[in-house]
Amino acid sequence: MKIFVVEDDVEIREMECYALNNSGFQTEAFENGADFFKALARELPGLVLLDIMLPGRDGLDILRELKSSGRTEHIPVILVTAKTTEMDTVRGLDLGADDYISKPFGIMELVSRVRARLRSAAHEETASSSIRYGDILMVDSKREVLVGGRQCELTFKEYELLKLFLTNPEIVLSRDVIMERVWGFDYEGNTRTVDVHIKTLRQKLGESGALIRTVRNVGYKLSGVEG
Repeated sequence: MKIFVVEDDVEIREMECYALNNSGFQTEAFENGADFFKALARELPGLVLLDIMLPGRDGLDILRELKSSGRTEHIPVILVTAKTTEMDTVRGLDLGADDYISKPFGIMELVSRVRARLRSAAHEETASSSIRYGDILMVDSKREVLVGGRQCELTFKEYELLKLFLTNPEIVLSRDVIMERVWGFDYEGNTRTVDVHIKTLRQKLGESGALIRTVRNVGYKLSGVEG
């Protein structure tokens, strides 16, 4: 699980990363909002630890942008606040922050709050009709696909094709069955259409595309993740 840490104080930033890394998380740290958003464009973290008092754009402004975008609104955010910024803390919670932790804080408290928030997020994800297989996560309520935490843009048919595989893991699906389920009874094309869409879907899924396996002379199946 990757956690983005946004904190301009070097000592606090290093302490946060040290505690989280030693607790089994991966971290990437930023001292300002500009660097944070650059990283966000290439990868979505599982959680953001966000200081309110930052140079340039403050934490509340960053939070506002996160929660106003459909791509990032679901990412859990824990605010790191000073005891003298109680009103900012309240504003942050109103803007959609999931929790806050006040400075100074202990390592055990930090890790405990992060774990609690991630457990809650996992429960909410399940409740919102999410499907996970390996590194592929489909949040059907948002019609969103993430692969390894990164947004994966799919066409309508590619999305429906992936959904068919995710809801039928380890089951061999013939080309005719795929045609019927994704394109419908009245589609006049041939099964070559399935092969073309499978090819582009695999490409967009990157390494996870290998999970869609060809079953010779029959069709395809989603396979390769144990348990």
